Amino acid sequence: MIVQANLTQSCSSTIVNEQGAEVLNFIESHLRLNENTPSLLLDTSSHLNLRSLKNLHGLFYEKIDNVINLKRLNDLKYVNKFLEETNEALSLGGSLVGHIETLRNRKERIIKKYPRPLNRVAYFLDFLVKRVFPKFRYTKTFYFFLTQGKNRVISEMEIYGRLYSCGFELTASQEINGKLWLIGKKIREPAYNNEATYGPLIKLRRHGRDNELFKVYKLRTMYPYSEYLQSYISVKYGLQKGGKFKDDPRVTTAGKFFRKFWIDELPMFINVIKGEMKIFGVRPLSSHYLGLYPEHLKELRAKVKPGLIPPFYSDLPETLKEITDSEEAYLLAYMKSPLLTDVRYMAKALHNIIIKRARSN
Repeated sequence: MIVQANLTQSCSSTIVNEQGAEVLNFIESHLRLNENTPSLLLDTSSHLNLRSLKNLHGLFYEKIDNVINLKRLNDLKYVNKFLEETNEALSLGGSLVGHIETLRNRKERIIKKYPRPLNRVAYFLDFLVKRVFPKFRYTKTFYFFLTQGKNRVISEMEIYGRLYSCGFELTASQEINGKLWLIGKKIREPAYNNEATYGPLIKLRRHGRDNELFKVYKLRTMYPYSEYLQSYISVKYGLQKGGKFKDDPRVTTAGKFFRKFWIDELPMFINVIKGEMKIFGVRPLSSHYLGLYPEHLKELRAKVKPGLIPPFYSDLPETLKEITDSEEAYLLAYMKSPLLTDVRYMAKALHNIIIKRARSN
């Protein structure tokens, strides 16, 4: 394990020798590195190594400004633990530099490594063991027995989501030699998410009646930790017609298929049976998305149960303003005549879905 405090000339040489001059150029173009900058250069695949360094006398008199790890994040068994330990070591506004082999990078490497058709077989087996096995309870145990959590498959969106969940904000990223190098700036304390899941069935925290948070059941359509990227996606990609994020990169290939045919929403009937939702009504929203709504509409939404089929399919709004106006009109009508309003809106929604092929992509 390489450990060097402060980015002196020897540290720069280590980066070049280990990862190449392009990596050093990437780091220096985004961070101010000199002998007066409290920084730490590591080459470790364990969060325990970073934790032990905190106990070494003279290394951490105060918080440090930069942590640079030359080891791939794919080789950390506990990725979030490392990110959390790094967050604790850094001063507010300090930066973490790391890199991963993304899911796309990995596929390209394997396809190029073997001749046809063996490359497709090799990729399928790798995908099965390294991507599918970790998502299920029993195969997950077998996966960690085989791999010890090293050389794991991580998508670009997942590592961004992990960064944000652990208190970082992505400030720069660049692909270099088949790896994605990234820089995250510490903006807050970690969320310490102990409920993260990787399986096909997920539970998402949403606001319901009386503004209480409850867990909505859905089939996974996004990469893990995508819920932490709503503000990032909102700024970078913006909203498209219908109020969804435009060209949302968090959605997987299978997820696009599920969404097209509403397969991902079938588990929400569990919420209907539990009495947390009704068949027709405004959609339960995340805290971030609800934050985009005007205050008076938030208050109206809190007075009724959310629904499985929203007013969107009745009015087919295109902008966020049109969506909020549509929901407000529905809620005001519902409070005067609940049953009649739901029957009227449901009939129009089914007409648009069946006849006009309306979709909320």
